[in-house]
Amino acid sequence: MTIHWCGTGLSAIPGLRRLIEDGHDVVVWNRTIGKAEEAVGDITKDIRAFDMDALDAALQPGDVAVSMLPGDLHVPVAELCLQNGANFVSSSYTAPEMRALDQKFKDAGLCSVNEVGLDPGIDHLMAHWLVADYRASQDESKGQKLSFLSYCGGVPKIANPFRYKFSWSPLGVLKALRSPSKSIKHGQDYDVARPWDAITSYDAPLAKAESFEVYPNRDSLPFMEEYGFDPEWDVDLFVRGTLRLNGWAEAWKDVFAEVETLEGSEGDARLKGMSDQFWDENAYDEGEPDRVIMCVALKAENDGATTYHKTYVMDAWGDERGTAMARLVSIPVSLAVEAVLDGKIAPGVTAAPSDPALIDNWMDMVRKLAQHVAVVDHTT
Repeated sequence: MTIHWCGTGLSAIPGLRRLIEDGHDVVVWNRTIGKAEEAVGDITKDIRAFDMDALDAALQPGDVAVSMLPGDLHVPVAELCLQNGANFVSSSYTAPEMRALDQKFKDAGLCSVNEVGLDPGIDHLMAHWLVADYRASQDESKGQKLSFLSYCGGVPKIANPFRYKFSWSPLGVLKALRSPSKSIKHGQDYDVARPWDAITSYDAPLAKAESFEVYPNRDSLPFMEEYGFDPEWDVDLFVRGTLRLNGWAEAWKDVFAEVETLEGSEGDARLKGMSDQFWDENAYDEGEPDRVIMCVALKAENDGATTYHKTYVMDAWGDERGTAMARLVSIPVSLAVEAVLDGKIAPGVTAAPSDPALIDNWMDMVRKLAQHVAVVDHTT
C-alpha cells in the first residue's frame, strides 16, 4: 500500500520525512516539484507534479492519500479516494461536505480521518483524555457544573512589537478575524461577531505560570458531543479558542478597525495587500524560534466545591529540529496514516481518535516533540 502525500508546505515536512525515513512507500505530490525536492529530495526521488487527474490514475485500493493542500481541495481528493478504494487523511477541520461522505466511506470500508494536526488534533486528544479521566474519577453525580476550555496559539518565542509572527501567508489569519464564534459562557450560548469583542486574559499553568490574551473561535458547540459530554451534564463554560501574547490586542487595534470596514472584492483585495505587507514586516527569520502553547482544561464543581480540575498543557518551541508548528502539525498526521494502515481507525469520516491506546501512543510522541507536556491537577 502506498502513501500519497500531497503538499509540501512548511507545516508538512517533518511528518512526511518521518514516513519516508521509516521505510513506508511514499509518493510525494506537489504543484512545484522543485520545492518538494528541496524539502525531501535528499531521501526520495518519487516526487511528482500534483494534479487531480494524475493522482486519480495513481491511487490504488488500500492506499492512503494525505491532503496538506489548500482547504478547497480536501473534499475533491477524498472523493478520488472513494472512487479508487483508497483512504484519506488531513489535518484540517472537517467540512460539512466532507462529513456528508461519511456513509459512503463506511459502506466502502474506508477511512477519511480529519483534524489530526495540532489544533485541531492534539487538542482533541487532550480533551478525550480529560473527559475519560473525569468519568473514571467520580460518580458524575447530577448537580455538578462543568467548565471546559481549550486554548492554542502559535506565537514568536522572542516577542516582537507586533506581538505575532507569520510562518506562512497571513491571509488566513486576517480572514479568521472576520469570522463569528459560538461557545457557552455562564451556562448560556455566547455568540461573538468578531474576536476582538471577546478578548480576555488567561493564566496558563505552564512550567512557569504565564498569562496570555485569548478569544473564542469557530463554533465550539459540536465538540461537546465529539468529546463525549453527556447531554445531561450542566455545562457552565465550553469554549475552544485562540491564544495570543499579552499586548496583541493593542498592537493589532488598527488592523481590527480596518478589517471591520472591508467588504466585497475591494475588501478582499485590501486583505491581500495587508497580508503581503505583514509577510514582509513580520515573517519569521531563518532559524528564528517559534512557540506553540496549548492548554485544555476540565473542571467540575458541586455546590461551589471543586471536585475535579485538571489542565493538560503543552509548551513547545523551535529548535535544531525546525519549527514547533511544523512538528506538531505534521507528525500527528503521520501517526494517523500509520493507524489507518494498521486498521486501528474505524471506517467513515472521523476526527482525532478517542481510543485510549491511540491517545496514549500519540501523546507519547507529542512529549518527544514538545519541550513541556504535563497534566496539572489543581485540586492537589
